[in-house]
Amino acid sequence: MTGREYRANGVYFEDLHVGDTMASPGRTITETDLVNFCGLSGDYNELHSNEEYASRASYGKRIAHGLLGLSVASGLASRVGILEGTAEAFMGLDWRFKHPIFAGDTVRLRADVVNKREIPRLHGGLFHIDVQLLNQRDEVVQEGRWTLLLKGRPAE
Repeated sequence: MTGREYRANGVYFEDLHVGDTMASPGRTITETDLVNFCGLSGDYNELHSNEEYASRASYGKRIAHGLLGLSVASGLASRVGILEGTAEAFMGLDWRFKHPIFAGDTVRLRADVVNKREIPRLHGGLFHIDVQLLNQRDEVVQEGRWTLLLKGRPAE
């Protein structure tokens, strides 16, 4: 060991540039995800929890909670690896739910760095990414802009 800071995969604020693109692997939304999210959130809306009710509603079957999709998007962002050990805080988001997600859909994340601002007193800075959650048909099911605080490179 050389005494350097160890971090797995993360990149520092200085390493990200406007125009950089990140893509995650896919993840299939399961029946278990829907059931578990009902329990975790306490949201048992019948569109998510009652197959018979949902079969008579707009989409003809149960849909995943919109916030389940957003939660999965956050997890997929972490799987990209660039935030591992360098992300300090999720500062905010503007998010839109465009299409339903169903059990059996496989979603993946695409994110583009659109802006960054150094904050020297925090030894890093804010960066803004435009995020899309896409299904297996490449339809954008959710999208928005996230603001994150990222560590700066340590002084050597």
